[in-house]
Amino acid sequence: MITLSVVVPVRDAAPYIGDALASLARNAQPDFEFIVVDDGSVDATGRVIEDWRGDLPGLTVLRNQTPVGLADARNQGLSLASGRYVTFLDGDDWIVPGYLRRLVAAIEELGCDFVRVDHVQAEGRKRVLHRAPQARRGAVLNPRDGVLPVEGKSMVDYPYAWAGIYRRELGELLTFPGHLHTAEDRPWIWRLHARARSYAVVSLAGVFYRRQVPGSLTQTGDERQLHFFDAFDLVFKEIDDIPEYLPKAVRTFCALLAHHLELADRFTPELRARFAERGADALRRLPSELLAATVARLETERAEALRTLVPELPGSRRIRLEDE
Repeated sequence: MITLSVVVPVRDAAPYIGDALASLARNAQPDFEFIVVDDGSVDATGRVIEDWRGDLPGLTVLRNQTPVGLADARNQGLSLASGRYVTFLDGDDWIVPGYLRRLVAAIEELGCDFVRVDHVQAEGRKRVLHRAPQARRGAVLNPRDGVLPVEGKSMVDYPYAWAGIYRRELGELLTFPGHLHTAEDRPWIWRLHARARSYAVVSLAGVFYRRQVPGSLTQTGDERQLHFFDAFDLVFKEIDDIPEYLPKAVRTFCALLAHHLELADRFTPELRARFAERGADALRRLPSELLAATVARLETERAEALRTLVPELPGSRRIRLEDE
């Protein structure tokens, strides 16, 4: 019987996938399975994965001839999973020895629907510990209590799917919105906290999250970045029957939108215009009084970035949509 399924989506990560698979091999147990979804790689990723077939017990490989995106690649892996629990690892990250065993022990001891953990951000030789924003550790909690506060960081601001372990019986709560090619983890984490029954956070930091990887979506300014708006449409829909969470969702959306606007130089002029138009439309669809109050409490630079989109907000100046 399989205890844990590890789903690993990967695309064009030949320089890194070997590290990820080596770290899984150091965590392998007879009751663990590893499902690697090669999502249309055109580099040497497939060959590297094949080299590990004899050295990583429990390895299953699924290959997509045409890329389907991170969300659907994860969903494909989930559909093949047979473990009592599921976790994720991205193909350019890695885990420390013994991490998966401790992860399973945590959820079995606590008996909750899902457990969230800390992680280490790796950028070159630099290592920074990032703690899940829940001070109470090792206790079973109500997931809805992880949504607030509005202003401070909460668990819905920590959306990384790989930073945790989940009961596979959660079923559809674990699936990702497949049409999204970025920000797919935002509606996913909101749905978990809105619909699951119980969760916990433990002080375990075994995932190393590699940043500044060339070609990653965080480094790319193409049309997929517009899916940010589709993702938050799903967030707002998810909490439509939980009005007390709307201020938090609006605050998170505004802060992230301002962040994207600060990085708009990575967009082409045409995409920058489309992004600004969609941003203005999304802001205008929010409750006006709540939006005004939210923007007023943001940091000065972020508030000003949003005011350039919506002239009717107090203190606004209109943005030029054409290339300046």
